[in-house]
Amino acid sequence: MKTFLTALVLTFSMSIFAQLEAPQPSPNSNTTQMVGLSEVSIAYSRPSANERAVFGNLVPFNKRWRTGANENTIITFSTEVKIGEQALEAGSYAVYSTPKKESWDVFFYEDTDNWGLPKTWNEDAVAAMVNVPVKSLNHMVETLSIDLGALQMDKAHLQMSWEKTMVEVPISFPTDDLVMESVTAIMSGPSASDYFDSAIYYLNAGKDMNKAEEWMEKGMVMVEVKPFWMLRQQSLIYAANGKKDKAIVTAKASLEGAKKAGNADYIKMNEDSLKEWNAK
Repeated sequence: MKTFLTALVLTFSMSIFAQLEAPQPSPNSNTTQMVGLSEVSIAYSRPSANERAVFGNLVPFNKRWRTGANENTIITFSTEVKIGEQALEAGSYAVYSTPKKESWDVFFYEDTDNWGLPKTWNEDAVAAMVNVPVKSLNHMVETLSIDLGALQMDKAHLQMSWEKTMVEVPISFPTDDLVMESVTAIMSGPSASDYFDSAIYYLNAGKDMNKAEEWMEKGMVMVEVKPFWMLRQQSLIYAANGKKDKAIVTAKASLEGAKKAGNADYIKMNEDSLKEWNAK
């Protein structure tokens, strides 16, 4: 009986500990910032000084540092950027650094799955590295802060502050290139897909069928090979607009394309529609 009670108490105690949630000494932080048309996300853990000397002590000089606590500090770019003059592709990177008294080396590392520093440092995984000067602050930053500041339409600084030290990594963004791509696309007019999508939306929403027909025909003109699934939608628009003869001709073309592609669903849908429209 005593053994049973002991086991029961032990099981109960383990259950309590298994459910216990406690705050982390270095809490996680996730921030997202738009710079121009680019999105930047930063995920990191935030250690505090807790009355300790940080740089040169808790974080030694001239040794590579995880730049945070726990898992990798990760920065994610939605577009290509430049770190200084170095091009960096869109994607996620671990941020490592080597703090020195007068400057830091900051690394953007392709492998983001490490807990802290990689067991083996791979120079080939360094996508970009920049040396930036140390700035002395006139106030105390108790908890490590990593954020984007000095925001402009095409520039920002990755600012890392702790204790009375801050470093800033200059980052350039391709805002003008992205805007000009958008301008060119708009000024060139809608694409075939734009016309198709708009026409199908009007069809499904029961809106202006004349406009849906116009858009669909404009889209079809832009496509050299008419896909059977778009011909199917065009036939439905003609039928909804009371143009049965055009609907039948288009449905037959869709049926022929579906047969060549071996698409049983579209074969049946077209055959059903042709029967409904009394096609000969």
